Amino acid sequence: MSIALASILIKGSAQDKDAVVTLPEIRITSMATVNVDVANAFRRTFPGAQQLQWYKYDKDYIAKFIQKDMDHNALFRKNGVMIYDISYGYEKNLPAQVKELVTRSYDNYKIIRSINIKAQGRDIWMVKMEGMKKYLMVRVEDNEMEEVEEFNKADVD
Repeated sequence: MSIALASILIKGSAQDKDAVVTLPEIRITSMATVNVDVANAFRRTFPGAQQLQWYKYDKDYIAKFIQKDMDHNALFRKNGVMIYDISYGYEKNLPAQVKELVTRSYDNYKIIRSINIKAQGRDIWMVKMEGMKKYLMVRVEDNEMEEVEEFNKADVD
């Protein structure tokens, strides 16, 4: 089983906002049980999680679960430190401020997916949209928005 994270770009780091970090593709090797540190850290961070499944990834653990109507993939070190949480949702899952910023700038587009990335103390929203002639993806962080992908729709005769 493989989760492709390489297509999600996080622009910048805590020190350098102009660097581009590409998350690696993760190959999940097997379902796993986790140690007490990881289990306790998970319960503190995600108390309302449902349908939890753990997977071993090298020396770390990936938790796949549902919380607040979003699918989550969170990576934990064996000492219980969370490296990242990536959650997948829809327009209804966007915070009001992010939704307003996006819809104000792209009023002719329909929001079709939302992805929230929490890593290194950052909170990034990736918003996928569909217009009449193309698809767009924008990145929103700290009330700043940047267009990161654009695909033209195929012409159908």
